[in-house]
Amino acid sequence: MSINRPAATALAAACCLFTVACGASSSGDKASAGTTRAAASKTGYPVTLDNCGQKETFTKAPSRVVVMNGASVAEVSTLLALGLGDRIVANQQGYGMSEVPGRATAIKKLPTGNVKLNEAYDIPREAMFGLRPDLVLSVTTYGFDQKNGFATREQLKQVGANSYVSPQGCDDDPSRMTVADSYRLLRDMGKIFNVSDRAEKLIAASEKNIAAVSDKVKGEKKPKVMVLFSNMSMGSNDFSSILANGIVNDILAKAGATNAFSTTTKATFADLSKEKVAATDVDAVVVISYNDPNPAAYAKKLLKEFPQWPAAKTNTYVTLSDSMYLGPSNDLAVQKVAKMLHPDAL
Repeated sequence: MSINRPAATALAAACCLFTVACGASSSGDKASAGTTRAAASKTGYPVTLDNCGQKETFTKAPSRVVVMNGASVAEVSTLLALGLGDRIVANQQGYGMSEVPGRATAIKKLPTGNVKLNEAYDIPREAMFGLRPDLVLSVTTYGFDQKNGFATREQLKQVGANSYVSPQGCDDDPSRMTVADSYRLLRDMGKIFNVSDRAEKLIAASEKNIAAVSDKVKGEKKPKVMVLFSNMSMGSNDFSSILANGIVNDILAKAGATNAFSTTTKATFADLSKEKVAATDVDAVVVISYNDPNPAAYAKKLLKEFPQWPAAKTNTYVTLSDSMYLGPSNDLAVQKVAKMLHPDAL
């Protein structure tokens, strides 16, 4: 928050009263500067991040965090994994289930701020101001777009709130997203809340788990896998929630597999006809649940609909939720997909 002119004038006048403190060449200035640097080093603040071309400076750990929806659980899951759930005053994210025991329940128990949501199931401008946040997290810049009725990043700054857009969210193109982006989100939150040690431990454990799986499936035949959200329509064709690119491809590669539909589009999602899907060889299916209480039923229905698939003949599928997308638990997805495809190697 900027200092108003009267306050700035008063600060300048006070500084000039003490020549030892204000004199650039004084030994007291050097000592004071050294003390200030030492204090900053000890507390970890201030912290400045370059986020989507915008500088965000934190002078202390946020204590009133608002997590916008954006059809994600990456941000809220990352905060919970870092032990920061008590900083959240309003959360709009939730998949309804999780590969991490207890996480879905923990998310459900978080405060929502009792906000009346807009048509995008997210927090409108005036409601956001009423929450008095000091940090607002959004999956993409969409959550700060004034045209959509949201508070802009500049407006939030004017009321003393920092803002943060998750990796690959600056241009809203998750097609280039990888597991490294999940680590970047962890590291950024670690810096903002001065818990970088926790973030690095989580990252190291994830990297170790993924490396162990990848080493075991190295050299194995790479099955073609279909990844899609259950019971979700996002386009004009019969199958519009097929993930063709993005972090799922990195997860599949680490698990010893390939995406059966990665060549159908350069975008994150493929919008395909039933005929196109039927003509594609699918060795296994990964169904991602987004608030679907029974994704296994959808997987079985899908395999029954396409009996010609190798996946249908071997009944090879797995249901996942938050671990298959941006977030702190990608190693669990790698493990589960690899175990489905290469049980003998693991």
